[in-house]
Amino acid sequence: MYNKRVVLEEEDYYVNEQGYRVFTEKFHLKRGYCCKSGCKHCPFGYDKNTDSFK
Repeated sequence: MYNKRVVLEEEDYYVNEQGYRVFTEKFHLKRGYCCKSGCKHCPFGYDKNTDSFK
């Protein structure tokens, strides 16, 4: 489940001002699980500061 390869599409991410790839909510939903990294667009409600889901 966790190492399933997801093919990236154009709407799955954008490049921010610092040049980093930022994954969108659509990508996270397509991947299907939370990685608990505190992603900016996490649709699963994970809070990295409390290590819990909202």
